[in-house]
Amino acid sequence: MTTTIAPGPAAVAPALRRLYLARSGFALVWAVLLFATSSSVGVVTAVLLVLYPVVDVVAAVIDARSSRVEAAGGAARGVSTGLAVNIAISALAAIGVALTVTSDVPAVLRVWGAWAVVAGVVQLVVALRRRRVGGQGAMIASGGLSVLAGVSFVLMASDAGASLVAVAGYALLGGVFFAVSALRLGRGRVSSGGQDPVRG
Repeated sequence: MTTTIAPGPAAVAPALRRLYLARSGFALVWAVLLFATSSSVGVVTAVLLVLYPVVDVVAAVIDARSSRVEAAGGAARGVSTGLAVNIAISALAAIGVALTVTSDVPAVLRVWGAWAVVAGVVQLVVALRRRRVGGQGAMIASGGLSVLAGVSFVLMASDAGASLVAVAGYALLGGVFFAVSALRLGRGRVSSGGQDPVRG
């Protein structure tokens, strides 16, 4: 009789690595484009601002599907819940940005800041729950910095000279964190004894 062993964290790492690399590439390109168009909120800038949270929703959906192979238990359930929350708040952020992007930069910064705070908390929780997968050190740092960045965006919105350059920098840094995490996941190995991969 053949015994089927449920896939563990090692089965999730390759899928996460591909997702993190894709997110890193998108964030870096997006940041460069926003840097180039952030002087005024035109059509291109508006599309970019709405697109970012939309891509976050898509990425979270892909992540949730691939994460179904994670080992069962409280940590796995915590990851699934966190990703579901992320999908919801990112969808709301996309709607919020779409409604405010034609208004003014401060309004966009307030929405973006609120999203960054909540998304950062969720990212932090998911990364902590997912430590056994490996490569999560950068994601933990990214979640914490996202919370701080979100607060700064909200405060920045009260400045008459507020611009979207800081948002581009936020995405740029996020792209770097995703790349670092992907590299750490790529280094993870599972021994023949079934031990956990190298932790990030």
